[in-house]
Amino acid sequence: MYKLTPTDREILHAMETMVDAIATMFGEHTEVLLHALDEDDPCVTKIANGHITGREVGAPITNIALLKLEEGYDVSSPYITKSSDGKTLRSYTTIIRNSSQQAIGLICVNSNLDAPFQSVMQALLPGIPHYHEGNITPEVFAKSNSDAMLDTIHTVRDNVLANTNIAPSKKNREIVTELFDLGVFDIKDSAQIAATELDTSVHTIYRYLRQLRDEEVVV
Repeated sequence: MYKLTPTDREILHAMETMVDAIATMFGEHTEVLLHALDEDDPCVTKIANGHITGREVGAPITNIALLKLEEGYDVSSPYITKSSDGKTLRSYTTIIRNSSQQAIGLICVNSNLDAPFQSVMQALLPGIPHYHEGNITPEVFAKSNSDAMLDTIHTVRDNVLANTNIAPSKKNREIVTELFDLGVFDIKDSAQIAATELDTSVHTIYRYLRQLRDEEVVV
């Protein structure tokens, strides 16, 4: 460790949002910490879900974190640790480096393996008290822009076709509207592809798009 520079501290400050992001992703049973590796005061500078180990900002760096730092791997393999009150934790450590490749901080993640399974699943599905397939919003993990566009068209089309509140004669217009709002028609050849997938003419797609763009101008 060495004395951190103002630039080093700016880098660590920028990483604080990552602490919140990881904790939000994994829920209340996963503790996430940011350690500053300053030679004068190596300590926790940001923590989420500190109730798992009882630590707060200012807590000293642990012996295990120092060992992981010495191992030199920027991302450690997962390892098992125990909290002071006996919780079994699955942990990993990531080293943060500056532009000179000097280690300036650590992000440590500790997941409580003793937490009740149902509670863990509830934390992973926030706001969904009764999980079922209908709650899922499909995310497209496409390998190309054309695949992503097709998957998006199919998702919107299927949702609109299943919506009984939309009259059959207005479904294609609604599909085009939703695709327009998603920016699909900014992609090359999207109108032709949409026409094929919706079994309509490209002239109809262009007519809907002109109407939507005219509405934008009026607004």
